Amino acid sequence: MANEIKLLRFLAQDMTQAELGKRVGLTRQTIAAIEQERYSPTLDVAFRIAHVFGKRIEEVFHWTPPEGGSG
Repeated sequence: MANEIKLLRFLAQDMTQAELGKRVGLTRQTIAAIEQERYSPTLDVAFRIAHVFGKRIEEVFHWTPPEGGSG
């Protein structure tokens, strides 16, 4: 799932992955994996991340239906 976390961290006075992780209860490694789209966060975590930046969830995360799917 695409996301704007890296940009939002930059705009938040260069917040580190570790700082964001601490604020949402995750490790720096998990934040990195979410940023790099190697891991999709739970809905709860996605809302917590969006809340840290004062954004709606759809401003942070972007989901695209799979090609050829009905979804």
